[in-house]
Amino acid sequence: MDSETRMRRAEALLSHVWMVRTFIKHSEEIEDDPELSDQRTLYDYLLALGSAWQAQDAEAYLRQARKKIGKLRKATDDFAKLQPEVSTHMNFKMAATSLQTAVTALEELLAAE
Repeated sequence: MDSETRMRRAEALLSHVWMVRTFIKHSEEIEDDPELSDQRTLYDYLLALGSAWQAQDAEAYLRQARKKIGKLRKATDDFAKLQPEVSTHMNFKMAATSLQTAVTALEELLAAE
């Protein structure tokens, strides 16, 4: 898979991250929980890739995505760990699953050369 195709696939996976971030940001259950401020980490990851995406610079995009993937993974793991304490509602369970699935797929994509 060439760099441009990997960049486009990564951006598609990150649409899931964006939706989970939006869900977390607007959830009443999370408003009073500072531990779940990781929605900001999700946003920061997406923001870090924005200029390379706008320029359609696949090499810069993938380089930045690899550089920041550890923080995204940590935020994902933290959310998955805390999610049952926040709410056992299906929306929260599915948000955690969606985030974990997208980030795992992103890590695999970034590791493949």
